[in-house]
Amino acid sequence: MRLALRMLTSRKGSMIGAILAITVGILVIHVNFVIFQGLYDAFVRDMKAYRFGDIYVTNEEDYIDKSDALLVGWFERIPQVSAAAPRLSSSASINATGTGMRYEEFGIPIIGVDPRYDTRASAMHETVTQGQYVTSRSSMVLGATVARDLGDVQVGDNIRVKIVDRWGIDQFRRFSVSGISESAGGAGFDTSVIMHIETLRDIIDRGGESGSMIVRLNEPTAAANVRDLFLAAFPADDFKAETIEESAESQLAGFRSGIAMINMIGLFGMMSAAFAIVTIQMMIVGGKTREIGIMRAIGARRKDILVIFIVQGMLMGVMGAAAGTAVGLGYTMYAKETKMTFSGSVALEVSYNWPAIARTALLAFGLSVAASMYPSYRATKLLPVEAMRYG
Repeated sequence: MRLALRMLTSRKGSMIGAILAITVGILVIHVNFVIFQGLYDAFVRDMKAYRFGDIYVTNEEDYIDKSDALLVGWFERIPQVSAAAPRLSSSASINATGTGMRYEEFGIPIIGVDPRYDTRASAMHETVTQGQYVTSRSSMVLGATVARDLGDVQVGDNIRVKIVDRWGIDQFRRFSVSGISESAGGAGFDTSVIMHIETLRDIIDRGGESGSMIVRLNEPTAAANVRDLFLAAFPADDFKAETIEESAESQLAGFRSGIAMINMIGLFGMMSAAFAIVTIQMMIVGGKTREIGIMRAIGARRKDILVIFIVQGMLMGVMGAAAGTAVGLGYTMYAKETKMTFSGSVALEVSYNWPAIARTALLAFGLSVAASMYPSYRATKLLPVEAMRYG
């Protein structure tokens, strides 16, 4: 160990270069994880908070015809459930008049909510940046994008809405704008409008029915168990209950592909560090040829020479892995404490994935040892007489 360390430190520049290469490789993986996994987790967090809850219930065949009070009451009897709320969806054409001009938008998604339940089951009301959430059956919350497209509609303005009911008949209503909703990252309802669920039921003639129900848990890990309990309790109904991973699968699949690609890039960066170690070790072997010959002449065996250079690779691996992990954890801590965002986008959901951190450090160490094998083998092939001719 002492001999390996002495030979390694005799070329401090090369040693530092190898350690930096490993450190940068590990840091790239940590940064990729913080940014891309953080974006993925933030997207899941917001989809859960605004759209799907921890469990998303629909009817496979049609609308849910059981009463809101019955289903909410059933869910809220379960200790792991925090709240539940019905939702109803449709689409509308909306027009508004401002600054002497008439603006009209078509195919705007409409979300019907019951404020009594929804403010407990979702965080959608927290996205209202101006005004208030749905305050009455004649009020409506506009997504920020919709408000801009309608000529910068403001809180208190009146808008005219056309919705096609279940019989294909156009229904016209006027609403006052009670609030503007805006959320970072696009997981909210910036391109939709929100109204009272009873008003939407009246307009489309869906009395007492809802399109879905979102369920919020105080123990998210119990989602699968609560889902199974619900389906078992209503076996005769065509209910479909999904966890957030199931209900948002189409949106999450793209994120997973991106994370896998970025991790692959990080792995290639780590392999580049391994090639740097091979080069540095070959330089050390070339610079220590005479010393190797002397050691062989005084009785050192080939395996002793092999162990010396493998130990050098291990030392570089340990130091590089330690430095890279420390720097990576520092970056992760900074991102977590500052709730890192990029250009005002969604705040990253940063976490410490200790198994992944340990795997990265072990991978760096293993590549360092593996990269030392060939230079070590070359050192053992030097004959004492030939080696002592150098220097």
